[in-house]
Amino acid sequence: MADYYEVLGVERTASEEEIKKAYRKMSRKYHPDIAGPEFEDKFKEVNSAYEVLSNPDKRRMYDQGVDPNDPSSGFGSGAAGFDMGDVGDIFGQFFGGAFGGGASQGPTPRTQPGRDALARTSIDLKTAVFGGVAHVTINTFGLCQECGGSGATEGSQPVTCPDCHGQGYRQKVVRTMLGQMMTSAPCERCEGHGTIIEHPCPACMGHGRVRTTRDVGVTVPAGVHDDTRLRLPHQGEVGEGGGAAGDLYVDIRVKPDKQFTRDGDDLHCWVQIPMSWAVLGHGLDIDTFDGSQHLDIPEGCQPEQTVTLKGLGATKLGETNRGDLIIHVNVVIPTKLKDDERQLIEQFGERHDGDKPKVEQSCKPLSAKKGFFSKLKDALG
Repeated sequence: MADYYEVLGVERTASEEEIKKAYRKMSRKYHPDIAGPEFEDKFKEVNSAYEVLSNPDKRRMYDQGVDPNDPSSGFGSGAAGFDMGDVGDIFGQFFGGAFGGGASQGPTPRTQPGRDALARTSIDLKTAVFGGVAHVTINTFGLCQECGGSGATEGSQPVTCPDCHGQGYRQKVVRTMLGQMMTSAPCERCEGHGTIIEHPCPACMGHGRVRTTRDVGVTVPAGVHDDTRLRLPHQGEVGEGGGAAGDLYVDIRVKPDKQFTRDGDDLHCWVQIPMSWAVLGHGLDIDTFDGSQHLDIPEGCQPEQTVTLKGLGATKLGETNRGDLIIHVNVVIPTKLKDDERQLIEQFGERHDGDKPKVEQSCKPLSAKKGFFSKLKDALG
């Protein structure tokens, strides 16, 4: 027999409120829309545990060693033509009320907790770096403003059901192969609530909530990564009878940026410079998320050499420190030269590289030691 107390993570002496609180926590944790479809069986197990432990009769039977949800025990759903609420009464007939019968069964509350909701939104890379506010539009149940969640029209209140006198269930005698037995079942008139809304709110038809579309502002923390899931407490679906709203979970997608790419907390970009700047060195201004920044290309800069600007990368999540901005230098070597330009390059090559430059050969990538003008001569043939 499954340990329902262990499934919900509560003690055997837990109160109804503690069980309800634990159920909300576990159902959020294992809801297939939140945790993924692979947790569907676990979610069903949590619901089965709550179905038993939230019902006084079923919980009493379970504590006596009988699982009301187990068909093989003879007391599962539909056994001998009775529902779960009947079992306590049958045991009461046989054992003189040892199991309490249906007398302790209470009405079903109209107020029920709402379910969690899931939404998605896209942000740009700059918002991911510095943080900001994103907006999502959700269509879900919200509190009925006309009745404030009571389900009744203004000035009226639910009244005690005259059929069950507020108990939420009715007892009746049924004939079985064992003779006549007393059973209990939810009251049909009040649907087990013990009260009747004689004048339901026309806006929500007595449910205390209405379908609504609303815009929710989402605070995005600085340094958030792609596919991060944020939780907004009590921003989900409002429950029946104006019950407490569930949570809203928002999946964050960071859109690609045209100038920068992210690697951890560092940002990377690529710049192209003329060959002469690489040889002689040069200063230039580049765009960053912090505005225009000056960059010094060192003399003799090699292709794919990097220059780092400290502290201009992405914010480290949960901190104030930032990563670096790493600039990759791409040297543009001309492929067409005028005659006088070619002569100048050849003259420089003869002086700088010699008539017979040594060619290095390796099974691994070589460091960029070969002169720029030797590379230029190779490019020009």
